[in-house]
Amino acid sequence: MHDELVDHLTRSTPLNRGEALRVVQDVLAYFDETTEDYVRRRHRELQAQGLVNATIFERIEADLKYRAVSPPELSLRQLRRMVYG
Repeated sequence: MHDELVDHLTRSTPLNRGEALRVVQDVLAYFDETTEDYVRRRHRELQAQGLVNATIFERIEADLKYRAVSPPELSLRQLRRMVYG
């Protein structure tokens, strides 16, 4: 799976084939996260840094635009509902 990408990584980095395959699998798993899971995880991470909800939700809203596959634009209310139900 993804042999071209693994081959590219082994040519362009010091990674061996096994390491390159692991990197590809890790990146794909990271971007396989649902929007809801991403929002919940980022909320926990930012909250642990001591940020307040107003700042957290604004940051998450901005970050979602840069995901590999951008979800539809979500309001701050929709983001809050993902976290708190």
